[in-house]
Amino acid sequence: MRILSWAYLVAIFAFIFLPVVVLVLFSFQAGRLPVPPFDGPSLKWYAEVLGDGDLMAALRNSFFVALVSSTIALTLGFLAAQGLARVRLPGSVVMRGLLIAPMTVSYLIIALGLLSLFNHLGVRPSLWATGIGHVVINLPLCFAILFAAMGDHQKNAERAARDLGASELKVVTLITAPMLKPALLAAFFLSVTFSWDEFIIAFLLTRFDVTLPVEIWSMLRSGLSPATNAIGSLVFLVSIAILIVLELTIFRKSKS
Repeated sequence: MRILSWAYLVAIFAFIFLPVVVLVLFSFQAGRLPVPPFDGPSLKWYAEVLGDGDLMAALRNSFFVALVSSTIALTLGFLAAQGLARVRLPGSVVMRGLLIAPMTVSYLIIALGLLSLFNHLGVRPSLWATGIGHVVINLPLCFAILFAAMGDHQKNAERAARDLGASELKVVTLITAPMLKPALLAAFFLSVTFSWDEFIIAFLLTRFDVTLPVEIWSMLRSGLSPATNAIGSLVFLVSIAILIVLELTIFRKSKS
């Protein structure tokens, strides 16, 4: 039984990480195609990627859209969750359902709807339009996480702060937000991840300033290349480094 448990564990990790291992391995391919046999190692594709101005611009655009749209989605989701969790309103169940409903809709449908709306309003495709689209898909996620994390113990602490004379702003900033810190961080970083990887909305709502997934797709139209593997490897390594730093700093302090 113990052997089967270890075999299952190895199989699970292999299933999850084998594509990443293959991606990283063939990013060091010396030849022009990222396929076996392995012909390397070589760092020339990394040098090419880091020296590509369009790729670096797309990388900056992705960071900008992910950080701004996630901050807005988190703020709006927090305010909506706080309002519906603390105030009894007629039809609050329906409102919660409507807020979460976009999570069940395909990104393609949302993107087409936004494209039609922006065309009608005269809004041109841009990074800002893409950011609005990412707020639409991430706001329901932030709301769902934060609403589920709000409990009676927070409500009691808020009530005690108000009885002691704290203003509503102080209650939210000094009581509610610190007590919801793990949920706020989880919602924010999940939103950043989804925005960072999102392709369909970014493809339809950008024109000249594109995000990294759209730029990679443009590169893939001309065929496979170890350069795309190098981009993926760099993004993966940066993500792992950020995750380790967050785990050692913010999340570990939250658990303690």
